[in-house]
Amino acid sequence: MSCDLEQHRRLSDRLARRLNARVCETHISTVLVADKQAWKIKKPVDLGFLDFSTLQKRKHCCEEEIRLNGRLAPDVYQRVAAITGSVDNPVIDGDGEVIEYAVQMRAFSADALLSRDPAQLDDALIDQIAGRVALFQRTAAVAPRASSFGQPAAVLAPMQQNFEQILARVEDASDRQRLESLERWTRARFEALREDLEERVADGCIREGHGDMHLGNIAIEHGNAIIFDGIEFNANLRWIDVINEIAFLMMDLDSAGRRDLSQRFLNRWLAYSGDFDGLRLLRFYLVYRAMVRTKIAVLRLAQEIGEQERDQVTRQFRNYLALAEGYAQPAQPALLLMSGPSGSGKSVVVRRLYGQLPVIQLASDIERKRLAGYDPFERTGSGLGGGIYTQEMGKKTYERLLDLSLIVIEAGFIAVADATFLKRHQRFPFEELAYELGVPFLLLRMQTPVELLKQRIVERLERRDDPAEAGLDVLEAQLASAEPLTPEERANALVVNPELADSSELAGMIRDKLQA
Repeated sequence: MSCDLEQHRRLSDRLARRLNARVCETHISTVLVADKQAWKIKKPVDLGFLDFSTLQKRKHCCEEEIRLNGRLAPDVYQRVAAITGSVDNPVIDGDGEVIEYAVQMRAFSADALLSRDPAQLDDALIDQIAGRVALFQRTAAVAPRASSFGQPAAVLAPMQQNFEQILARVEDASDRQRLESLERWTRARFEALREDLEERVADGCIREGHGDMHLGNIAIEHGNAIIFDGIEFNANLRWIDVINEIAFLMMDLDSAGRRDLSQRFLNRWLAYSGDFDGLRLLRFYLVYRAMVRTKIAVLRLAQEIGEQERDQVTRQFRNYLALAEGYAQPAQPALLLMSGPSGSGKSVVVRRLYGQLPVIQLASDIERKRLAGYDPFERTGSGLGGGIYTQEMGKKTYERLLDLSLIVIEAGFIAVADATFLKRHQRFPFEELAYELGVPFLLLRMQTPVELLKQRIVERLERRDDPAEAGLDVLEAQLASAEPLTPEERANALVVNPELADSSELAGMIRDKLQA
C-alpha cells in the first residue's frame, strides 16, 4: 500500500485516539506516546538523505532502528509492530493486510529529555555519558577500508547536500551570503583535511555509530542516561568518524549555553578514547553538525506549521547559523603548563577553565596509565618507584605529554599539560615547543599549604574516583626534590594559591596573560 502525507496524518490521528496517546511530530516521523508504550511511525517522504517513500522501505528502516538502537538502549526498543485495518480505522497487530509499520518502544517521560531540560545535566552525568559513548565507539563495528564509509567523498557529500537543500529554500539575501561563506569555508577545510580524512579510515576511526547524538536523543531516567533514536535510514550518516559523532552533542550543548559541559564532555571522552588526533577535524565537524540543525529548521519551515512555531523555528535557524560561523573563526592556540605537587589542585583548576577557554587537558595520571596498557581510571596498585611510577615510565610520560601538546596546538586548541613539573628539565621542552610554534606560553605554579596537600590526597584515595594514585609517600618525595622556578620562568608564570584557584577571576587572568 502506498501512503501520502495526508493519509499518514489521518492514520496517526485515528491510531492515537484508539491508543489514547498524545502525538509528537518531527520532520520525518510521528510518535504516539501513551503511559508505558510509544509507537514511531515514519512519514512517507523522500528527502534525498532518507527515503521512506514505500511501505517496504519503511518496514526495513523500522527493523534497522530496532537493531541499531538496541546497542545503546536495549530496554527501550522492543519490536516492529504491524498496523492493519484501514487508514481511518487502523489497528496494531490486527487481521488482514499490513498498511503500515511502527517501532514499538518503552515510553519515558518527555520531561526526561535533555532538550526539554538541559539543567538536569551535571558534571557526573556528563562524565557518565562520555564514558558510555567512548565504550560504545570502542566496541562498534569498524568500517572496512575498502568501503566508501569515511572516505573524503562520503564525508563531503552530506555537507554539500545540507548547503544545497538549505540554499534552495532560503531567499533572504543576507542569510544566503552567510550560508555561501560557510559553504566556501567547508570546502576549503575539506581540501586541507583530505589526507587526515584518509588516515582516519586507515586507522579504524570510522565506526557504525549512532549518527544523531544530541540533547533531544538523550533522556535521564533515575540518574542514568538513555541514548536513543540513532540513524537507521542512511548508512553514510551513521558509519562515521568517532569525532564526528561526539561533535553533534558538543554543538548541542554549546547551543544550549553550556560550553562548560561541552568541553568537559570532550575532555572526558579524550581521557577514555585517547583520540587526540581527531581534534584536527573537530571544528570541521562542529560546523557540519550546526548546519544539520540549520537544515532541519529550514525543512520544518517548509511544512505547514503555526505562526508561533514558525517564529520559534526561524530563531533556531539563525541561532544555528551563527553557531556555525563561530566555529569557523580562526583558532588561537596556546600552551599552559600546570606545575605543583600531588593534591595541589591542578586538575580542578583546568576543569574550571571549561567554557572560558578552549582547553584540552593532557593529564599525566591518565597518559601514564595509557602507556602502560591500563584504562584511565583503573587502579594499578603501584607504589613509589615501582609499577607505573618508575623513572623510565616517568620519562616516557613527559615525552607523551610533549607529543600530545604539539597535536593539540596544531589542531587549534589550548594544550594544558597537567603534571607535577617540579624539575626544570621537565618544564623546559614545553616552553621551547611553544616558542618554536609561535604560540603563547604560560606556567601556572600551584602554591598550596602542605597540610592541605596531605588532606586532599587522603580524601582522594578514599573516594577512588580519580586517576591519580599518589599517596603521602609520593608527596613527601615530590616536596623534597622540587626545584624552584628560574627568573626566566617566573616571567611567564602565574602563581595560583587556593584562594585564586577558587575565584572567578582566574580564567580572565589567564586569558589576559596569554594575550599579552
